[in-house]
Amino acid sequence: MLQNVALTRPIAAHSACPRTAFITRLAPQPKAAVACSSCCLKGVCLPCNLDNGDLTRFGEIAAAKRRVARGASLYHSGDRFESLYAVRSGAFKTVGVSREGTEKITGFHLPGELLGLEAINGGRHGYNAIALEDSEVCIIPFAQLEQMALTLPALQHQLLRLVSGDISRDHGLMLLLGSMSAEQRLAAFLLSLARRHQRLGYAGDRFLLRMTCEEIGNYLGLTLETVSRLLSRFQREGLIAVHQRDVEILGKDRLMERVGHW
Repeated sequence: MLQNVALTRPIAAHSACPRTAFITRLAPQPKAAVACSSCCLKGVCLPCNLDNGDLTRFGEIAAAKRRVARGASLYHSGDRFESLYAVRSGAFKTVGVSREGTEKITGFHLPGELLGLEAINGGRHGYNAIALEDSEVCIIPFAQLEQMALTLPALQHQLLRLVSGDISRDHGLMLLLGSMSAEQRLAAFLLSLARRHQRLGYAGDRFLLRMTCEEIGNYLGLTLETVSRLLSRFQREGLIAVHQRDVEILGKDRLMERVGHW
């Protein structure tokens, strides 16, 4: 509807999401040696439905990679749209800024997911894309992607599916902010992260929180204190276990009940 634990001693939920100041810096941008055909994410990324020959063709247009250091921007709001970016490793947040300078997080993006879809219509990026940790993306020039999609129905279908998913996430965020209680918002967010990590081949009940509690609160329209308090409550009730930034879902069905009919 929206978007690994080994430590022995649980700590307070608010410590699981530290408030950290990031230094904005771009890392070097070499080409990676791993091709699409041998990438571990090929089953969930844009070319997931292509056969080996077409996958090799796609890999030729997506050969350029870019490393983005923690806290640095992949692109800024207002930048000219030229490429889509597939997250290869790490994670990103997209951030909108109002005229008054207020920042609003509009999404979190994990490996195998695309950044930049919102700019296809207007030709310019509408948000800042910022790395939550040291990350790497595959650069997919959109003009070349369009031409290839005209000859590859499977690629065209997948691209349309991803655009549709982006629209669905926007609608899901509006539903979260407009209709759900704070408890429902956080429960739905944790369940969404679990599903997205399971899609990547990881355990569906354990994942790393790559964002801070403050960032989660910004995204969900909640205060830092509310997120910390709810995480602590979920732990006391046996719904989750939090160890530093690792989260384990202990009561998936009960969390789904908290979300309700949404």
